[in-house]
Amino acid sequence: MEVRRQIEVSGIVQGVGFRPYVYRLATGRHLQGTIRNTSAGVTIEVQGPAETVQNFVEHLPAEAPPLARITSLAVHDLPCLTAQIDGDREFRIIHSRDGEEVRTLISPDVAICPDCLRELFDPKDRRYRYPFINCTNCGPRFTIVRDIPYDRPSTSMAVFPMCPACLAEYENPLDRRFHAQPNACWKCGPQVELWDRSGRRIECRDPLAEAAVGLRAGLVVAVKGLGGFHLAVDATNPAAVALLRQRKRRVEKPFAVMVPDVQAAEEFCELDAAARTVLQSMQRPIILLKKVLLPKKTLSLISDDVAPFNRYLGIFLPYTPLHYVLLAEGRFKALVMTSGNLSEEPIAIDNREAVHRLNGLADYFLVHNRDILLRCDDSVVRVAGGVPRQLRRSRGFVPVPVFLKDDQPSVLAVGGELKNTICLTKGKHAFLSQHVGDLENVESYSFFHEAIEHLERILEIRPEIIAYDLHPNYFSTRWALQQSGAKLVGVQHHHAHIASCMAENHLEGRVIGFALDGTGYGTDGNIWGGEVLIAGYEDFERAAHFEYLPLPGGEAAIREPWRMAVSYLAHHFGREFLKLEIPFMRQLNRPKVDLLLRMMEQGVNSPLTSSCGRLFDAVAALIGIRQAVNYEAQAAIELEMAISASDDETSYPLDLTADGDRWIIGTQPLFAALLDDLGRDLPPAAISRRFHNGLVETLVQLATRLRNQTTLHRVCLSGGTFHNIYLSQRLEARLSEFGFEVFTQKEVPSGDGGLSLGQALVAAARVSA
Repeated sequence: MEVRRQIEVSGIVQGVGFRPYVYRLATGRHLQGTIRNTSAGVTIEVQGPAETVQNFVEHLPAEAPPLARITSLAVHDLPCLTAQIDGDREFRIIHSRDGEEVRTLISPDVAICPDCLRELFDPKDRRYRYPFINCTNCGPRFTIVRDIPYDRPSTSMAVFPMCPACLAEYENPLDRRFHAQPNACWKCGPQVELWDRSGRRIECRDPLAEAAVGLRAGLVVAVKGLGGFHLAVDATNPAAVALLRQRKRRVEKPFAVMVPDVQAAEEFCELDAAARTVLQSMQRPIILLKKVLLPKKTLSLISDDVAPFNRYLGIFLPYTPLHYVLLAEGRFKALVMTSGNLSEEPIAIDNREAVHRLNGLADYFLVHNRDILLRCDDSVVRVAGGVPRQLRRSRGFVPVPVFLKDDQPSVLAVGGELKNTICLTKGKHAFLSQHVGDLENVESYSFFHEAIEHLERILEIRPEIIAYDLHPNYFSTRWALQQSGAKLVGVQHHHAHIASCMAENHLEGRVIGFALDGTGYGTDGNIWGGEVLIAGYEDFERAAHFEYLPLPGGEAAIREPWRMAVSYLAHHFGREFLKLEIPFMRQLNRPKVDLLLRMMEQGVNSPLTSSCGRLFDAVAALIGIRQAVNYEAQAAIELEMAISASDDETSYPLDLTADGDRWIIGTQPLFAALLDDLGRDLPPAAISRRFHNGLVETLVQLATRLRNQTTLHRVCLSGGTFHNIYLSQRLEARLSEFGFEVFTQKEVPSGDGGLSLGQALVAAARVSA
């Protein structure tokens, strides 16, 4: 029996080779019908024997192209057409109906696919060693789009007319490059040049080979990639790594390392199956992997200066053909590939901009003439429990939306001050921008503007609501308060963290939320950071928090953790702590300590904080791990790195004291026990483990008390502190043992990079209430 079906497919199904895929699927089964783009995705009509049509429908999502993401698929019966009515018995790709607006969900930039990689190194292929080889399954997307609809004239490829051979591929539905907008070759596409530090072209036969020679000689090369420039050096050359650190003014923050393949990664890091999968995924994020103690079968050692005082390396594989050719040309085991900028500035994307901004950093510039229209840093993930968790969501993932449970009004959420992202909601989609970074300079603020304007343009969203953080001095907040034509909604920082976790996990109602981080503006004007909330989208109650402590010197205490150690010791033990016979006390500058104590006693430049991040800082300083930091959260990161691999289940105690309608988490017992262990010369590794264990046990006790008070059994974990894998995994496990349903974040960072998602959902709920 012959049947006809209409199939409505929504999601990322335009510009990713979905129509030719369906064409091949249908013609291979000798089915009749059509496929066209629509405002929601694509509409397929297919006719043939009932069993064959059913087989087609079943295989449709299972074998979709790698860049496609199907979010819904609806099948409806239609009356069969006769050959006389239909005109033929073929399957055809047809144009959209006149007047129908087609909105495309743009695919992210992804790594070169296996087919293109094979062609890249095939001497018989016409694209042999061509640094911009791509097809519908790979290559640039988001960073070359100027406007919608996503077609070649609206991209930075518009200036490269296709040669006859490329055009034939582009127009053939059976070809892998059918409607691949960046399609190009040696004859018609972008080209590479090598420039000196003043921006003059270096005459050479092969710019990539010449750049490899420079890298081998210990030079710094600025390499133009998909979303911006990298600064590259040979990671096995300590002098080159030290030179890059000096020039980039990056004292100790780890560098990312690009290795040619998984086998090379295994020589330097421990890989399990999950990490191996993430490393080779089409998104090609930087993944944090534990260093091996000794190199395996290699004489090439990655310089210790790549990631000093850190047990982990940030490793990633090449993702552009240019990267592959460069690594192969120099036979490099590992290249440092760090963002092309001075510390805290946005990544450079334009050739002349790069020469202007990086000429004091790079010796060579490996450039090309395909414009990057929007800067996009590398994404960073960490695997926990076999699941990749986002630390920085950017290239490879943006602009894939977070799919929401319910339709939302159009909201623009502008994020926070650090690790900024913005979020735009549209229907059941929440579009987070790429990583914008810390809004601490004019260049970053300009990038913030670019990200908003670009997302609004390509998504065709004019926000009805603008959500912002309550901190009055944030750049993003000040920008939001200057806007007109939209309803403005301020959202408390930690409420946004919990709402972000709820949104990602499609939760409704109210939850117990642990929001632990370094800094967030509280509703009482103090600096929050160790918060336990009873929260829904519309509102929250502050159910518990860490006790308030002075932050002596304000932001200086964030840069110098010893100040927080003094603050805790003075708070709990008064000036008697000055008599302690421990190494920490012997390292202190006594005049500075006396000044600090007077500041706190008089309330001068010593705002109150409940920050969990500052508690980590204090412990790290007290046990000798870190007295001053060179990058954000360094002390807390190194405190986690120090945890001993033992079965010691000892936990430092903390107080839970009722204060009206909330609980106060007191730290005096913790520091008393810690000082006792220091007096017994217990090593920092053991103390760190006991500190983490104690924090977990206290939070489990607190969750149990709150469940008894509220009957809530769902717990959300969010905030930058939960990037600590030991803490997050242990807490999740212990809460589960006590019967709690625990929700964490994977699609967006639990830190401030995911803040804008929560802001958007809170603002939408409040306006709709």
